[in-house]
Amino acid sequence: MAESTPALNTDLEAALKALEKRVGALEARVDKDRLCIGVMKGDLDYTMAAFIIALGAAAYDMEVDMFFTFWATAALRDPKKSVKKGLLDRMFGMMLPKGSKKLPLSKMQMLGIGPKMIRAVMKSRNAKSLEELMKEAADMGIRIHVCTMSMEVMGIRKEELIDYPHMDFVGVGTFVDMFSEARQCFFM
Repeated sequence: MAESTPALNTDLEAALKALEKRVGALEARVDKDRLCIGVMKGDLDYTMAAFIIALGAAAYDMEVDMFFTFWATAALRDPKKSVKKGLLDRMFGMMLPKGSKKLPLSKMQMLGIGPKMIRAVMKSRNAKSLEELMKEAADMGIRIHVCTMSMEVMGIRKEELIDYPHMDFVGVGTFVDMFSEARQCFFM
């Protein structure tokens, strides 16, 4: 076996130092205690799962950011609020669920009875409702970021969304930036 030459050792040492520097920079950039969840499906069960995961992470003192886009934005609509809109936006609004209590299930919709049945089963087993999970998330400081492009496409206005203390409105670039700085990321 041939012995290594001094030049090869120097090259390896330089490469190792460069790699250590890059890893250090990446570790400094990533927030080890941060979870980002992309929520896009807008079904009751998926939305509940997103909040349950978010609350679990917050219970372990993680910072949590939830990004609501496309169909999931309907879960944030407040059924008590009304906003003046143009014809196309009004039509879209009629087709979207108006709030968390109107979300469909991803499976076993059963002509609209499925969500009522699952809510009744959950209540009988002392499981928290989506609305209770959302309130708890607000109390724990979980941040909700709503996709401005999705709001524009679906005709959803800020004024018709729920009152949530940690909600803002961002573009996809902000979302990608959040994801790049988080240790864990989920998309539901």
